[in-house]
Amino acid sequence: MLKAENVSFGYDNGPLILDGINFTINPGEVVGLPGPSGQGKSTLAKLLAGYLYPQNGKVTYNHRALPTNVFNPVQLLFQHPELAINPRWKLRQVIAEGHTPDADTLDTLNIDQRWLSRYPHELSGGELQRLALARAMTPDTCYLIADEMTAMLDPNTQALIWDTVLGWARSRNVGILAISHDRHLLHRIADRIDTLFAPDTVPENSKQPMRTAA
Repeated sequence: MLKAENVSFGYDNGPLILDGINFTINPGEVVGLPGPSGQGKSTLAKLLAGYLYPQNGKVTYNHRALPTNVFNPVQLLFQHPELAINPRWKLRQVIAEGHTPDADTLDTLNIDQRWLSRYPHELSGGELQRLALARAMTPDTCYLIADEMTAMLDPNTQALIWDTVLGWARSRNVGILAISHDRHLLHRIADRIDTLFAPDTVPENSKQPMRTAA
């Protein structure tokens, strides 16, 4: 279980962005988190993944503090993958930071092996996002936090990525937090919608299977 208990956080001693937040994701569960910009969704994502530390409260993984100086079982994917990739490294080195994905994973994500010999600036945002995802889909990943992961991508690429992520998560009992402004997307992919930051206005019966990419 990945859990935030009574978590509060503000940047640079400013006002609290999050104040007394409680949030839980169970293994194998897909949780949708909608809400407008500026409400603290990305801050919560960084706290859950250990990029930030709460000023009050705690974040725990299986009732323990998140591990440090070793592989983090909570992986975070950003909307803009170029911000999380070393621009001076070729992509083969980037993708090997966590582990070396097998050929089946690369094929499932439609990753061309030739991309691995290129630098990040030589690929499109969608191509980089697929490589960032392959880097995060390790055997030791237990939770994946997708912060607007596909917001800037075309519908076919969006469908390809979510189809792949959901299939992988089901096969490995990986919990997912999907953060998005697109409530219709969340109702297609999530087991439940958390209304921590905004009331949910999409009826539950609108949930539909994710469309497969052509």
